[in-house]
Amino acid sequence: MKSLSIKDAYPRYSYDDYVNWEGRWELIDGIVYAMSPMPLIEHQSISGNIYEQLREILKECSMCKALLSVDWKIGNETIVQPDNLVICHKPRNEAYLTKAPVIIFEVLSKSTAKKDTTVKFKLYQFEGVKYYIIVDPDEKITKVFELKDGRYIKVGDFEDEKATFKLEKCKKELEFNFGRIWD
Repeated sequence: MKSLSIKDAYPRYSYDDYVNWEGRWELIDGIVYAMSPMPLIEHQSISGNIYEQLREILKECSMCKALLSVDWKIGNETIVQPDNLVICHKPRNEAYLTKAPVIIFEVLSKSTAKKDTTVKFKLYQFEGVKYYIIVDPDEKITKVFELKDGRYIKVGDFEDEKATFKLEKCKKELEFNFGRIWD
């Protein structure tokens, strides 16, 4: 007789369910994750600063674009909303992304930190996101990971330093100043 796993004990949901819910949610492997209430002002400020800098850096690249939080539909049972991202493709759908972003920033909050550093870390690694950047507003530090041979390798911890990201579609390197996100 086959035993049930803990995962089988919970209801499973799909994109059709997700689009009818009110509030902020993510769906990973059919399991619902509540998003925190609207992000704190500090969280929004950091996310806004990340977006402004990315947008400024990418203004001359016709292939890549900075986005604020948007649905990324990975599959019928997995929809996530990264805080900030860079895509280097033209989206096929206006409601959500279907292709992996090149860069994802997640700004940690107390209610989502564990999911961002474990579940989403593994998910983004599996889906081939080239750079995953975890921003910790409490510690004023960012952890930068680069995908190499299918696994995230830590590039470093950044407070106010600059880091360089290679975007093949832009045919240039993107120099990002982490000191500018904390203002």
